[in-house]
Amino acid sequence: MVAALFLPGCLIAMMTLATTAPGAEPPRMETLQFDSKRSSAQFSVKVFWMIPVDGQFGGLRGEVVVDHFSSQARVDARIDADGVTMRRSAYENWVKSAEFFDVERYPEIRFHSDSFPISRLHGGGDLPGVLTMRGIEQSVLFQVQPSTCDRPAIDCDVMADGTVRRSEFGMTTRRASLSDKVELSFSVRIVAPAARAPEPMTRPPQ
Repeated sequence: MVAALFLPGCLIAMMTLATTAPGAEPPRMETLQFDSKRSSAQFSVKVFWMIPVDGQFGGLRGEVVVDHFSSQARVDARIDADGVTMRRSAYENWVKSAEFFDVERYPEIRFHSDSFPISRLHGGGDLPGVLTMRGIEQSVLFQVQPSTCDRPAIDCDVMADGTVRRSEFGMTTRRASLSDKVELSFSVRIVAPAARAPEPMTRPPQ
């Protein structure tokens, strides 16, 4: 279960998080890992189109690949469907069954984003990509919420949410009582990269 843009001068600092030592240049491509202990994913579906039934996925892992040259990034997120927790164990068993997430065959949900401007993590906006659930790939569109801090994903969560239709992923039962729309939401932190030491200066030949 990804606009307004931030100040251009903050693009690099936002993803490298100002950790590059003075005089050191960041690599063009950099991969930053999700902080799995502080990242999470949730879902919600309505019964009789009124009563929400909520659940928490078992975990959220992934990475952000940053292209510093173009100030673009893309996300690869992996969601643990097998570890879903809900208020009632009967609900958990149901959403894990073949009728819903079918975790025995598809324990993981995956999201690959398209490339997007790094600044979108600050100002919010569209995050398009491909969601793979129950072995079925579908184009989806999530919305990144505007950040509440200067260093998104480090000092505060990056929040994103969106709606998918369960029928598009092979979940076609209980149409009379269960909404086709499933709300997905994500809260992401990343592991801060270590500061880079500047390249040692070499003495020119005499």
